[in-house]
Amino acid sequence: MQSNHFSRHAQQVHTVAHGGAGEGGSDPSIARSWLRCLEDYHLDPSVIEAPVVLEHGRLLESRERLRQVLQIADHEMNSLHQQLSGAGHAVLLTDARGVILNCVSAPTERRSFERAGLWLGADWSEAREGTNGIGTCLVERQALTIHQNEHFRGRHTGLTCSASPVFDPHGELLAVLDVSSARPDVSRQSQFHTMALVNLSAKMIESCYFLRHFEQQWLLRFHLQAESVGLFSEGLLAFDGDGRICAANQSALNLLGTVRGGVLGKPLERFFACCHDELFSRATPGGSTAWPLHTLDGRQVFASLRGQARAPVWSVPAAQPRPTREAEPLICLLDPALQNDFRRSVRVFERDVPLLLRGETGCGKEAFAQAVHQASERRGKPFVAINCASIPESLIESELFGYRGGSFTGARKEGMRGKLLQADGGTLLLDEIGDMPLALQTRLLRVLEERQVVPIGGEPQAVDVRIVSATHRDLLERVEQGSFREDLYYRLNGLEVALPAVRERSDKAQLLDFLLRQEARGEPIDIEPRARQALLDFAWPGNVRQMRNVLRTLVALCEDSRIVFPDLPAILRNSTVPVAAALCRERVAERPQGLSSADQSAGAASQPDRDTRPLLQDAERQALLETLEAKHWHLTRVAEHLGISRNTLYRKLRKHGITRAG
Repeated sequence: MQSNHFSRHAQQVHTVAHGGAGEGGSDPSIARSWLRCLEDYHLDPSVIEAPVVLEHGRLLESRERLRQVLQIADHEMNSLHQQLSGAGHAVLLTDARGVILNCVSAPTERRSFERAGLWLGADWSEAREGTNGIGTCLVERQALTIHQNEHFRGRHTGLTCSASPVFDPHGELLAVLDVSSARPDVSRQSQFHTMALVNLSAKMIESCYFLRHFEQQWLLRFHLQAESVGLFSEGLLAFDGDGRICAANQSALNLLGTVRGGVLGKPLERFFACCHDELFSRATPGGSTAWPLHTLDGRQVFASLRGQARAPVWSVPAAQPRPTREAEPLICLLDPALQNDFRRSVRVFERDVPLLLRGETGCGKEAFAQAVHQASERRGKPFVAINCASIPESLIESELFGYRGGSFTGARKEGMRGKLLQADGGTLLLDEIGDMPLALQTRLLRVLEERQVVPIGGEPQAVDVRIVSATHRDLLERVEQGSFREDLYYRLNGLEVALPAVRERSDKAQLLDFLLRQEARGEPIDIEPRARQALLDFAWPGNVRQMRNVLRTLVALCEDSRIVFPDLPAILRNSTVPVAAALCRERVAERPQGLSSADQSAGAASQPDRDTRPLLQDAERQALLETLEAKHWHLTRVAEHLGISRNTLYRKLRKHGITRAG
């Protein structure tokens, strides 16, 4: 039966590739690709071949070359997987040769995608696997979807792949972002939404890579609309101190109506109606304030310039000594309970007691660990972090322990120092330790006991490193399930610190100001009272990471250095304030570390507080009902929207006697 399908598909490929009609012939890019596969690559669509997979060492080298891209893409890939509801989708990132370097999929579906040939290190170039999302995207250099029977090889016709290219600042192909599905019920029409999300994520990766690549350069960001400056569709121009353009993204070329060769090495005055000195005088360290700028052909754009402002040459003031100021702390620690946890953490860390940080995703575990390191005697030594969940299982051993040169096929001659040796003398953060494979847990335990690292193929090396672990999982539960070693758990848990979620913190207002100062990079930004209250009342389910990202966007988009209520994202403007505020008060009240006995007694004696409780309860009940209706009584979504657990939601429903009629 399967061979008949392959034969029919092969006949269809030959017919369409040579100008005949049939499925696949409506898209010229498919027909072109099929013809290339037959005439240039001499592939047979009916032949079943195993995927070609890079040796472990060469895969590591490929990942090392794109390390910065992989770091940037990790968040986008996980976010994209969540937006697609996860099930049935694999999000892939390849290099410019079509080799898969990272894959995000549900753990239960990993084997099915591997059976389809989507292995880490697998070569999905068009010359190897025929027409497919990744390989054909590399050749066509444009976003495209290859749906089931549009694949060249019969063995791939169960896949639907939407891919988008990622270009570097010089217009060269850097990577491909792809979403593949093996579900048979996927229609081509349903892929329009998927393709849009993939393309958007690829552009975000491009922009972030551009900004990071030219972090030390002058950077002009511009767009036709002021509100689009700071978004992925903005034009980006990097230039040197003489105002000559070093690099441009595609959006900048489109906005200027030119090609890459027409801008590189040219002065900015060739394109914008302003003098060199005037432009440089508008720079700010964060480049966050957009101002009108005219192109030479008379069009108005809005621009911001990142860099250190220069006064015009004709009025340079006499050199003044720069005032010194204390460096900004790494984290905000004005919550009394958090302060106490930090002091205790530093004390035990100085005694070489391992720390285990537990808390929700995004609550600042890495920042807390780094602050402990900086407050310790090891502040001048390396602080190295490894995310055990974001590195593929097959590569984490090499990343953590390193390897000796020539220890396996494809290994680099000079070998590679693992994270443990990179952190020698300093601190190693094992983020998401709960996701470390069992086999590596055994090796890590041996390192902690013997204070020696054995790189792959190498000899034991002494290592002096202090360990901080972090997780959002319940490790004891994983111990009971058999997925985490009990002896390693007790070895890492010298002191366990539960970091609070943002909604639980008593210093939320100070945290907001702290993050705003960081994102504004010295530029004074004001928040109108209504907008500030909305930011403080929001439950922040994504915690510090979400708050930082929102503030970064608001700083980029605000007019006249002032954030107003309409600037806020819809989710904040429409959030259920009474519930979030009431829950925040309730959770803070449950944290005894932040209150003295006198404070508690005073609170219990507060008559005005008792008088307001019925009003708060009525508001909470009404807000719960409104949210339940808005979310169609989908309790998981209601809990996520309110930033509470399902158990807390059930308790609230029982408390207010809320049941669904009918």
